[in-house]
Amino acid sequence: MKKKTLLKELRSYFMITLGSFLYALSISLFLDPNSLAPGGVSGISIILSSVTGVETGTWVFLINIPIIALGLWKFGFKFIVSTIYCVFVSSAFINIVEPYGALTTDPLLAAVAGSALLALGIGLVMKAGGTTGGTDIIVKVLRKRFPHMKTGSLFMMIDACIVTASAIVFENIDRALYAGIAVFFTSTILDLVLYGRDGAKMIYIISDCAEKIAKRLLADVDIGVTYVRGEGAYSGKDKKVILCVMRKPLAPKVEEIVKEEDPDAFMIVTNATEIYGQGYKSFFSEKF
Repeated sequence: MKKKTLLKELRSYFMITLGSFLYALSISLFLDPNSLAPGGVSGISIILSSVTGVETGTWVFLINIPIIALGLWKFGFKFIVSTIYCVFVSSAFINIVEPYGALTTDPLLAAVAGSALLALGIGLVMKAGGTTGGTDIIVKVLRKRFPHMKTGSLFMMIDACIVTASAIVFENIDRALYAGIAVFFTSTILDLVLYGRDGAKMIYIISDCAEKIAKRLLADVDIGVTYVRGEGAYSGKDKKVILCVMRKPLAPKVEEIVKEEDPDAFMIVTNATEIYGQGYKSFFSEKF
């Protein structure tokens, strides 16, 4: 048991280190040298570095000190240990990689590549149970207060304010707009990394041939089927309402089966954005 726990911890810290390195690459090789401040502590640090001349990684470390104190208060020492490690490693990596300069001077390419690396780095760190500090901790605090809001959406709201500030400091609206593109891509890719492609279809089927349809769905599509008891308001008859959820590619097959078994069936098809349970996400896993 101790060996398994140790291996789990080592795996987590390996992911945190890898995520921190990708995070540093996005800042030092793409965003910072192109004056793109994509929000968060990294965006604030890029702005302050251009004004003061102090290295961006150093500012990342300094700004995180009071935010880490907030995390210690809200989440406890165990959570903060990995965060302190991540902040220290990512700050060091940023300063180490910074002398190599920009890999591209095209602001659009820098925004897209930088945001992709940034989101991937943050996502790996958060999946390992840590954060890169900064707005990651603030977002975690907000997620506890507003659990229905997704991580990427919260990042976007905070980052929009920082991007606006960068337009004022750099006196360059074009750079701010490119930074806005980076914020959008970071938000979108981060949700994809953390939540995966959860998009699915949920279908309600009301039919007099409910048993036949359910049997076909179980045999031909291999999806879970649940009966919901209903009653017709006009007829007063008891009804078996079929409820089933499936990945989007399977939805046309389900609709075809329903049409074959009962062309007069009443069917409601809706989108399901998050699904927990067997075959999908575990509801015991942490919501980021």
